[in-house]
Amino acid sequence: MPTQFDPPSGTRDFLAAEYEKREWAFGELRSVFRSYGFEPLQTPAFERIDVLLGKYGDEADKLVFKILRRGEHEASGEADLALRYDMTVPLARVAAAYGSQLPMPYKRYAIGPVWRADRPGKGRYREFTQCDVDTLGSSSPLADAEVLCAHHDAMARLGLTGFTILLNARQVLFGLLEVFGVPEELGENVLISLDKLDKLSPAEVISELTGRGLAAVRGAELVGAMTAPDATDRIRTALKGSDLGLAGLDQVDEVLNLVSGQIPAERIAFTPRMVRGLSYYTGPIWELAAAGVPGSIGSGGRYDHLIAQLGGPDMPGTGASIGIERVLMLASERAEAARGRIDVAVPVLAHDLAAQSFRLAGIARAAGLRTSVYLGSSGKLSKQLRWASDSGARWCLIYGSAEHAAGAVTVRDLASAEQRQLPLADLPDYLRNPAGTEDG
Repeated sequence: MPTQFDPPSGTRDFLAAEYEKREWAFGELRSVFRSYGFEPLQTPAFERIDVLLGKYGDEADKLVFKILRRGEHEASGEADLALRYDMTVPLARVAAAYGSQLPMPYKRYAIGPVWRADRPGKGRYREFTQCDVDTLGSSSPLADAEVLCAHHDAMARLGLTGFTILLNARQVLFGLLEVFGVPEELGENVLISLDKLDKLSPAEVISELTGRGLAAVRGAELVGAMTAPDATDRIRTALKGSDLGLAGLDQVDEVLNLVSGQIPAERIAFTPRMVRGLSYYTGPIWELAAAGVPGSIGSGGRYDHLIAQLGGPDMPGTGASIGIERVLMLASERAEAARGRIDVAVPVLAHDLAAQSFRLAGIARAAGLRTSVYLGSSGKLSKQLRWASDSGARWCLIYGSAEHAAGAVTVRDLASAEQRQLPLADLPDYLRNPAGTEDG
């Protein structure tokens, strides 16, 4: 049972250890995106309600957190604002608002919280972080390839290796519908069902297709081709009968060629069964799958008219979204090793030495190291060394009566338990480059 001290349902508190893991990951992602020339975009946590509603469809609109009018209008019970549902509608608004002020193509990334009034559950939150990277204003496959490479490099930077990029194109899927005789009016619904092949058995998907009005024999042939061990060859052969399908294959092959110098061949593959059953995609599409993780850990694709549909100018676009929460679970080991803790601990061994301990801490901070002075009441060194170790410090600067008399400080390496005494004047250089100082 929740208590009055629990965070609201579907939200979380992040204490220092978890917060720092996340901040480390976000910093790594920003570094990758900047290396590709993507620039940051920060938009308000809430938007005007007319900007948000009607952009996602009736079902999604029910999940938008609305903000009631305030002040003299509060009694009306009407909403004029809403918390942002994703990062794409704000991007469309910015493209419409700033137009000629934006560089073209406009390459931006956004990392921040979004809110959805969804039913909370395991791994499902009402407040969560979304990470998007997009390019607007370029219809070239070079833009798709660049976003895909940035997506791949972001995952690799976080230490993920056991993931696969599943690549397809919407034209491939439309070509398949054509060659397998799927009536045009059933096309989008058939794709929605095919998108469930990673969650349902082939028989269950065939049954759902039949329920949508597709002849059982057609559904069985289509699902059979898409799930066969030699599905890639079957699909390539089948699409020879569709100009649209062949155009989609050309898109897939061009992207594969463009990324071949950056993404290992074993980590990306044409995957006909990967659907991304979202109607706004217009070209190459992809998902990132990781062993042992249900669903995807990221996805992306080309969406040439989505910005206009969301209220912005009609310009081509391509982008990717990273499933941050799932990715952080996979990156936990590297994040644990990299998460921020103090670098230097400074014990206080006697009251009359406390001022010098504070000076030593200041020297360490000036060298760029996170440093904390012991704030307890016990002057026992053994207890303070335990505190230093528990704090995750690498070094301990010990200044007792012997060091005071010698005008020195003892530097203890908590990882190796080795220590050395240095003249106080040498401490700044040692802390800036301990390895180099030791070599010297």
